[in-house]
Amino acid sequence: MIHQYQLNGYNIVLDTYSGSVHVVDDLAYKIIELYEQTPPEEILRLMLEEYKQDADITEEDIRDTIAAVEELKDSGQLFTSDPYENLSMDLKNRKTYVKALCLNVAHTCNLSCDYCFASQGKYNGNRAIMSYEVGQKAIDFLLENSGHHRNLDIDFFGGEPLMAWKVVKQIVAYARSKEKEYKKKFRFTFTTNGMLLNDEVTEFLNQEMYNVVLSLDGRKEVHDRLRTTVNGKGSYDHIVPKFQEFVQKRGDQEYYVRGTYTGNNVDFTNDIFHIADLGFDKISMEPVICDPREPYALTEKDLPEIYNQYEILAKEMINRDEQGEGFTFYHYMLDLSEGPCIQKRITGCGSGTEYLAVTPWGELFPCHQFVGDEEYSMGNLWDGITRTDLQCQFKESNCYSKPECKYCWAKLYCSGGCPANALHATGSINGTYDFSCDVFRKRVECSMMVKVAESMRAMESTS
Repeated sequence: MIHQYQLNGYNIVLDTYSGSVHVVDDLAYKIIELYEQTPPEEILRLMLEEYKQDADITEEDIRDTIAAVEELKDSGQLFTSDPYENLSMDLKNRKTYVKALCLNVAHTCNLSCDYCFASQGKYNGNRAIMSYEVGQKAIDFLLENSGHHRNLDIDFFGGEPLMAWKVVKQIVAYARSKEKEYKKKFRFTFTTNGMLLNDEVTEFLNQEMYNVVLSLDGRKEVHDRLRTTVNGKGSYDHIVPKFQEFVQKRGDQEYYVRGTYTGNNVDFTNDIFHIADLGFDKISMEPVICDPREPYALTEKDLPEIYNQYEILAKEMINRDEQGEGFTFYHYMLDLSEGPCIQKRITGCGSGTEYLAVTPWGELFPCHQFVGDEEYSMGNLWDGITRTDLQCQFKESNCYSKPECKYCWAKLYCSGGCPANALHATGSINGTYDFSCDVFRKRVECSMMVKVAESMRAMESTS
């Protein structure tokens, strides 16, 4: 499977199954397009006709390029066959262990964001704060079900987890007290809207959290339109100075400023650049997932501009990097040299198998986006996973279990997509959310182009 595209002056060719990315000239680009369906002598004839007015392209050049493509094919860098389909069948029968928990420590929030998938933190249920006893049991559950995994992940989530600040500190202390006994290492992540950030919180998060996610949608008018307090006031002016101080004190440790773009700001690159200009150099911006009837929903008609925005972002990132003012964009973090193992590339995030969400009452769900949907309640911390049939459905869901993914060149980058998004769009975790697929493919194209530009610049600097 080959994917060819042109972006920012580069002719880029991806061989899906080997992962090889090639930057080629126009002649090679056209020959690769023809190669699998056209005999070499016919390719030669077509190219001689194509370039008959170009004195720089000779018959020898064309033959040499055809030979070079053949050599790349023989070396397993072009037109490779799929070696993973049988492996995907084996993965269905694998034994899985829990590696990560999302602890919904607060089913309540001090903001009232219109687009919140968790219904303003309540997950369509009652407001609640996780007790220390439930948090303690969650740590025990993870330790007892983690198998061979040494590094274990805990995500503190909500609602707004700072509304459960006391129990967060207690859970962290309890987990740390168990590391030596179980020969495990905990990594904590914390997501916050920033309203309750203060010096004490900052010091603790910077000491204990492997990563901190800060919610900011961009420009003041964009952010304040949907991210308001319970009394309807915008939160931008309150949180931005807090975030800036927090990141300054955090130093080189991991963090992300994470925003959501909607139909109100399809020009979302302006929000990304605004965030970067505020001094933040690690940024994520996600398309809103919501009922298509909402006034701020993104629709198919927005796709051409969304594609354009991702191209603008990629080109500006290259420019800023050259000027020494670069920043990281989460969805352009593509490792073309190594990347995740093939099992991970096939199966994805591990929701429902290696990753579970825990409610304040200790109920287990496949991930935080399923919380509140009782059809996807998998059990609880005391009885464990009682819906093994449901767990099997998630284990079997991957980029080879979905017919729509069969001929998609990006399937080993998205692993078949988000099960929660698929469920909400199609009614099945094995469905595909076409809009999300379209956006994802564009982001992969742009991220590859950024990597190509970085590589070319590195080559030029050493030549």
